Amino acid sequence: MGDLKTALSDRAGAVEDILQTLLPSGNGPESRLFDAMRYSTMAGGKRLRPFLLVSAADLFAVPRRSSLRAAAAVEMLHTYSLVHDDLPCMDDDDLRRGQPTAHVKFDEATAVLAGDSLLTMAFEVLSDPETDPNPAVRIDLVSGLAKAAGAQGMCGGQMIDLLAENDEPDREAVERLQALKTGALITFSCEAGAILGHGSPEERRALRTYGDKLGLAFQIADDLLDAEGSAEDMGKAVGKDRDAGKATMVGLLGVENAREEAERLIADAVLQLDLFGENAMLLREVATFAIRRRT
Repeated sequence: MGDLKTALSDRAGAVEDILQTLLPSGNGPESRLFDAMRYSTMAGGKRLRPFLLVSAADLFAVPRRSSLRAAAAVEMLHTYSLVHDDLPCMDDDDLRRGQPTAHVKFDEATAVLAGDSLLTMAFEVLSDPETDPNPAVRIDLVSGLAKAAGAQGMCGGQMIDLLAENDEPDREAVERLQALKTGALITFSCEAGAILGHGSPEERRALRTYGDKLGLAFQIADDLLDAEGSAEDMGKAVGKDRDAGKATMVGLLGVENAREEAERLIADAVLQLDLFGENAMLLREVATFAIRRRT
């Protein structure tokens, strides 16, 4: 686990260095927007999705500059989703990553524009030849991220989540919600490494399935932390999902059964990595870390 913690820290730092160079800055009239983008993106966080992308790309010996730029694009898009999720019209949260949310720190309009700008900038980065000189690879990355983020991915999952507050969805419906809202971007992050590395269909499928299982388990772990964790540890309000009657596997199965389901999903996820042998050790370890973390 020591090697994993070092790798998580090192890769988070490398991604943040890239983000610092990519995010806009300046003193013009639009500088408030730049400040909101930087405030939200550079607030820390686990950087799990960038870690997954870089680690998957390492399986194919992808140059780090390419994988780190793609990882930074994923983190921009992830941050946009958090900024918008926190808005009063969505989850109405005041705290994120241990600090006031973007709409509290700035204002709602600025937060919307910061999210919009981070979303579109992610595609700007992926489409740049500096990320990969091969246009087919860049198109594949852009297409994959668009699907993960759009109406049949994260946005669709958020819509289902909002509707579920007034409904009692069954297990299949909750799994679909979580696969879209949380899992889609995690799955893309894993497969993107194989896209950059010109992986075979079998290798892409293995990483995609690994990401699918990991995404579902990660969301269960988040739900468990919401039910059992503290705001101090989490850096955001806890207990809100329960109070709002949100659809979660914890609410559906209970704490212990949900924890067992997360463990089962991670065991299934890790099996997908057999194809890569010992080279995938960090991906195996981070899968276990993802469901046993305390933040």
